[in-house]
Amino acid sequence: MSRPTEIRTKLVTSRRRRTILKAGGTLLISVIASRPAQAAQIMAVRVWPADDYTRVTLENDTNLKTSHFIVKNPERLVVDIEGLELNATLKELVAKIQPNDPYIQQVRVGQNRPNVVRLVFDLKEEINPQVFTLAPVGEYKHRLIFDLYPVNPPDPIAALIMKGEWSREKPADTPAAPPPVAETRPDAAPPRSGAAEDKPSPLTRMITIALDPGHGGEDPGAIGRGGSREKDVVLAIAKRLKAKIEQQPNMRVMLTRDGDYFVPLHVRVGKARKVQADLFVSIHADAWIETTARGSSVFVLSEKGASSTAARWLARKENSADLIGGVNLKGQDKLLASVLLDLSTTAQINDSLKLGKAVLAEIGGINRLHKAAVEQAGFAVLKAPDIPSILIETAFISNPEEEAKLSDDAYQDKMAEAVLTGIRKYFAKNPPLAKNRMM
Repeated sequence: MSRPTEIRTKLVTSRRRRTILKAGGTLLISVIASRPAQAAQIMAVRVWPADDYTRVTLENDTNLKTSHFIVKNPERLVVDIEGLELNATLKELVAKIQPNDPYIQQVRVGQNRPNVVRLVFDLKEEINPQVFTLAPVGEYKHRLIFDLYPVNPPDPIAALIMKGEWSREKPADTPAAPPPVAETRPDAAPPRSGAAEDKPSPLTRMITIALDPGHGGEDPGAIGRGGSREKDVVLAIAKRLKAKIEQQPNMRVMLTRDGDYFVPLHVRVGKARKVQADLFVSIHADAWIETTARGSSVFVLSEKGASSTAARWLARKENSADLIGGVNLKGQDKLLASVLLDLSTTAQINDSLKLGKAVLAEIGGINRLHKAAVEQAGFAVLKAPDIPSILIETAFISNPEEEAKLSDDAYQDKMAEAVLTGIRKYFAKNPPLAKNRMM
């Protein structure tokens, strides 16, 4: 074969190969393009009803794109979720809506069109919906959140009167007491040294105490080896303490949460300020990586850094509750957040230290103390600028022995009684006065 003929033959062969490869590549692209995208998977559905709002959570394996709108007469919230096929887990949402839900009558779930699921919430009243997503955190994967807030929210003062001063919700072992009378004593003498420590002086006006059971809802808090959840035990202790406080003359109580639902940290503080609380008491159960850690502690705010490495670590852990519980960052009042961060005063911290010392002394009578002194750190929930505030770690839920205590009715009652005695002794030395509130 001559040289020119050989060259021509190789060129023709090369062109044929390129044509075959091109055709094969086109076929491959066509096959890939025709393959449907894999739909997202709903892994869990949860509903958290509360007087403040109802939260619905869809936990899934990827970030979901949604659109929503309100339909009037009757009130409905319609949500379309893209990239989703209806599955058995999502259908469970229908049965999770309880008859006593304050805002949702029922929910309907269906495949609206290919790759789009539609949820229709039939509502009991007009609501302002917040629909947002949360990135994976802790043991949670991606979450799609629906927070349904009432257009006309409950008045906090009215709620305090209805649920606080005249409440009949008391532990079974606590005898009922008549409602306290708001008796004014302008001529009350100042407390005397010594005797006043054991017997508080008469209060000159009705005082309000904000009790803050930590965590709740999507945020379980620490979990003991026996399965006890921090959010449950601290709510039980807070309810016992509430009942005991309400038996005291001229005292009433506001709970930042009275059920299993999530309340953002700045909202907890805001609730206390709305009812012009005289004290803020946040109740928690500590945890550590070593099960041998034990004891009760009391913390107050610090403007100058934590009093110990452990206190700094604990504050960082407690402040992460918003990430786990799930806060809609776009919906936060940035002005309020800056006020709570910037206006913490030396006077508030000094009063908090006095309250903390009184409570710590009483807690030490029923449980070993983890630290003998009140500790300080930058806890976000203690940053009300005008309310003495403490955070109590009632025991280590990560310690099997103390976990058992925290779940025990008798220990819960003793803890509540100790905190009450500390509060009474604080007021014996620091009678409440009329205040100008920064509202």
